[in-house]
Amino acid sequence: MSAAGDRLQDTARQAALALPGVSHGYPFTPGLDVYKVAGKVFLIVTDDPDEQIITVKCEPEHARAQERGHASITPGRYLDKRHWISLGPGLGITKRLVTDAVEDSYDLVAGRLPRRDRPGAR
Repeated sequence: MSAAGDRLQDTARQAALALPGVSHGYPFTPGLDVYKVAGKVFLIVTDDPDEQIITVKCEPEHARAQERGHASITPGRYLDKRHWISLGPGLGITKRLVTDAVEDSYDLVAGRLPRRDRPGAR
């Protein structure tokens, strides 16, 4: 098991749980740790030790730029490949990049919720 992959996944989990209104569980399969805001998925952490990736929502233009800039960022697994990317351990995949990817994904999903369903809405 790669230590870099463990750190990537742990960083993603910590970043997600620090955000308001986040829930998580295993609704699809025991190997996919899913993080949601108001019932909408924004992060999937793959628990398979042979495939240590996270999958996040991303604007299509930004997703393609990320894929071009990092060999270990690919079109998203499990979901729409235009709007999701998967990050694996590799050159240039830093704690800051992972945290930013999780926070950006959360912001995209939360920003599209009806105002009454957004975390912190009254």
